[in-house]
Amino acid sequence: MSNTVHDMGGMHGFGPVEPEPNEPVFHAPWEGRVHAMQRVLGAAGLWSIDGGRASLETLNPATYLASTYYQRWYLGLERRVVNYGLVGADELATGHSLRPAKQLAGTLTLADAQKPPIRGNFERPPAAPAKFKAGDRVRTVEMNPPTHTRLPRYARDKAGVVEAIRGCHVYPDTAALDVHDENPQWLYTVVFTGQELWGPASDPTIKVSIEAFEPYLLPA
Repeated sequence: MSNTVHDMGGMHGFGPVEPEPNEPVFHAPWEGRVHAMQRVLGAAGLWSIDGGRASLETLNPATYLASTYYQRWYLGLERRVVNYGLVGADELATGHSLRPAKQLAGTLTLADAQKPPIRGNFERPPAAPAKFKAGDRVRTVEMNPPTHTRLPRYARDKAGVVEAIRGCHVYPDTAALDVHDENPQWLYTVVFTGQELWGPASDPTIKVSIEAFEPYLLPA
C-alpha cells in the first residue's frame, strides 16, 4: 500500500464492515472470468503479487471507492497488460486485437487453471544477520513512498516491541516495481499499543501486531 485510498487502516467515516450472509464465491459470471484471467496471466511471470497489488492501489480514489472487489481486480489487470505491452490501450478501447499477440514464456493449461491456487514460497537466504531480536524496542520509519509498501500509514513513526522474527523474505517494496528485484529482507512481528497508534483516548487494552520488514524499523 502506498499513500493512496487503498491504505484505509485507521480511517474514519466509512461505516462498519458488514459481512454478507451466505455470500457466494462470485456474484456474477464476469467475476469468475476476471479471477481466471488473473491466474492465467500470472503464469507469465511478468509481475509479482505485490506488482498486482500496486496496480490496484494507484487507481483514482473516486474509481477505487465506487468499484466492487472484482472491478478493482479488473481495472488493475487492465493497467498491467498495457504497461507490459500485452495489450494496447487502443485495443482495450476498441474491444478487439489490432496487432499480433505477444508470446509469453509461462504456460498454464486449463487443467492447471482449474486447480486451487497455491501460494508461492517467498522465503529467501539472508544476506546478513537479523538486526533485531524478540523483545527489542523499535520505532517504525516515517515514510511517504509514491510506490508500493507494506507499512501502513497508521503504523509509521510509532514505537513498538519485536515479538518474533519471521525469517527473510522477498521485499515487497522492490518486487512490486520489478519481479526480478527480490531484495530479501528480514521480517518481524512488531506489537504496538492502541494508544501509541491512535492516541491516549484509545482503549488501553488494545494491542495491534503487524508484520514489518527490517527497512521499516529503527532501534527505539
